[in-house]
Amino acid sequence: MSSKPSHPASDSHDHSHNAGHQHDHNDHGDHGDHGDHDNLAANKPSVQDTKGYQRTLLISFVIITGYMFIEAIGGWMTGSLALLSDAGHMLSDAIALGATLMAFKIGEKAATRQKTFGYKRFEILVAGVNGATLIIIALLIFYEAIKRFNSPPEIATQGMLIIATIGMLVNVLVAWLMHRGNNSEDSHGHSHSSSSNNLDSSLTDPSAAPDSQAPAKKPANLNMQSAYLHVLSDLMGSVAAIIAALLMMSFGWVWADAAASVIVAILIIISGYRVVRDSVHILMEGTPKGISIETVEQRLLDHPQVTKMHDLHVWSITSGLNALSCHVVVDDEMSIREASLLIAELEQRLLDLGINHATIQVESLSHPQAHSDGLICDIAERPTSANSGHMGHSH
Repeated sequence: MSSKPSHPASDSHDHSHNAGHQHDHNDHGDHGDHGDHDNLAANKPSVQDTKGYQRTLLISFVIITGYMFIEAIGGWMTGSLALLSDAGHMLSDAIALGATLMAFKIGEKAATRQKTFGYKRFEILVAGVNGATLIIIALLIFYEAIKRFNSPPEIATQGMLIIATIGMLVNVLVAWLMHRGNNSEDSHGHSHSSSSNNLDSSLTDPSAAPDSQAPAKKPANLNMQSAYLHVLSDLMGSVAAIIAALLMMSFGWVWADAAASVIVAILIIISGYRVVRDSVHILMEGTPKGISIETVEQRLLDHPQVTKMHDLHVWSITSGLNALSCHVVVDDEMSIREASLLIAELEQRLLDLGINHATIQVESLSHPQAHSDGLICDIAERPTSANSGHMGHSH
């Protein structure tokens, strides 16, 4: 269990309260005056709005799909594997963009009793499939390129150059649209009330100065990143096809077409691996990128009313939506109202670190411990005795 030196409570209380409870954010009816709590919790940043992403994806989908047919026909007519592989990659782009758009639509569905987190994680599943598709396409290109090295066919290099150049311009346009749309979402998706939130926190907790912690940068949406990498890889494919066409026209190097395809395949595999790796990390409930467990621990323990903490879990529900659960230990004399204010202040500290959804269990020093009191606990642990007073917990 993480702990710090204890300190006396600032106020005495005319009643005692066992703080070993799970806080309910919706039940403040017994608190009486809870204006401070409302001020702290009122302005939370919203989850990423994907409307801008969806508009960008739709435009990109139409452009990519349209030129995919042109490039496929051109590759077949010229006999260029580089063009055909680029057209195949464009097909994967179109599928990726369409699947990503569908994932965002499904992700908007509200949470249900059966899916209490909603459908946000569906976006990560689609991103993982997109990454795996990239790897499969790269392996197919490798296979065909090896055959071309052994028996290179005749290639209409002039037509190949024209089609590859237009394909490059199309991919540049789509990549620019996606990059601009992504940046637009990042610049408008922040909360305009972070200063007031920090000020409220500093008023209720003197140790939380407004400028003591800079707001965390919002991470890139993994689904948009995977689709963007599809387009960038396709752009590299068009560049490689152009170079191959110029080499064949200038020096008669017929193997340049297959060599360009291999270069494209390598780039595709690298992109696909990264997307799959990041998707699996989220699906395995890994600690989100950009968030340090040590920093989270220190920020919570810095609060003067928190003496210890344990059972800390931090994970991502989807890109840009991070969650946390933990137990904090406080003085035995803390009242329910004070515990509510404490949770609101801790939530604000977590928001500053980029953690949007927090479940914090407040416990007293006398709370019985029938499970591990380590900072990182084994959720499979269970108490050995039904009379131990604490029958485990679920995360």
